[in-house]
Amino acid sequence: GRNKVREWSFETFTWAAALGAATERIGLFMTVHVPLVHPLYAAKALATVDHISQGRAGLNIVCGWNPKEFGMFGTPLVEKGYDQAAEWIEILERLYTSDAPLDYDGTYYRLKEAVSRPASLQVPRPVTMNAAFGGPGRDFAAARCDYLFTTFSEMADAGKHVADISERADRLGRNVGVYTVAHVVCRPTMEEAQAYYTRYAVTMADHEAVDAHMAGKKEFSQSHDQHAYERYRQRFAGGAGTYPLVGTPETIAADMIAIAEQGYQGIALSFVNYTQELPYFCDCVLPLLKRAGYRE
Repeated sequence: GRNKVREWSFETFTWAAALGAATERIGLFMTVHVPLVHPLYAAKALATVDHISQGRAGLNIVCGWNPKEFGMFGTPLVEKGYDQAAEWIEILERLYTSDAPLDYDGTYYRLKEAVSRPASLQVPRPVTMNAAFGGPGRDFAAARCDYLFTTFSEMADAGKHVADISERADRLGRNVGVYTVAHVVCRPTMEEAQAYYTRYAVTMADHEAVDAHMAGKKEFSQSHDQHAYERYRQRFAGGAGTYPLVGTPETIAADMIAIAEQGYQGIALSFVNYTQELPYFCDCVLPLLKRAGYRE
């Protein structure tokens, strides 16, 4: 079964530019596939969105793990993706900050008199993040990014990941924030939440797609710890392997506070149906977080 949910998406720079014009406050993160997008092009596109949005652009740097994605472009899978990413982000930063045209002679890129003007509004560049679970990816994030996204399987383990990343960043004299990801089913009662979760993540799950997604991730991505695959099939059907926040506004707010207490600065949330579910979440969960001092 082809996992078609991943096929249906907009191009991130164009999408963010449109949202930048239509919104006033939200940050807009664009995901860039390092081996497939040239840094000079990315620098230009990113600065454009930063100007349209008046400094609200963000960059999610991805090195890629899926051979099929590379196959679409006729590009071989890069062995040392994070070495290439380090050159890529260095070029982007130097394009914004150098007064003279940039000559760059690296292992992966050679640029002659490259210029990208105007620079981004954010200095020295827009905020960056990376979602890495393996060592090389975390080292890259510790050295080059402002935030790192990570998954965890048990609340008891959540803090370990923050400690690991902080340690890597400390060694380089840097401070890197940590975010995690979760999927949400929020209902007035625990029974309703559990029933809906079981319905979509177990009973009606597309098991073929879940198997295909899990197998690919397991083989290539190193983005989750091993036992997460064996034990959390439901979490892959429920939210691509992320942590479940299933319950009432009170239990979900308590879970989110527990995650914050482990040192996480934020959580990316997904819902089955944003249009129906996000208003209830905003009305009922966010005030609880605010009251507890976890939201500005």
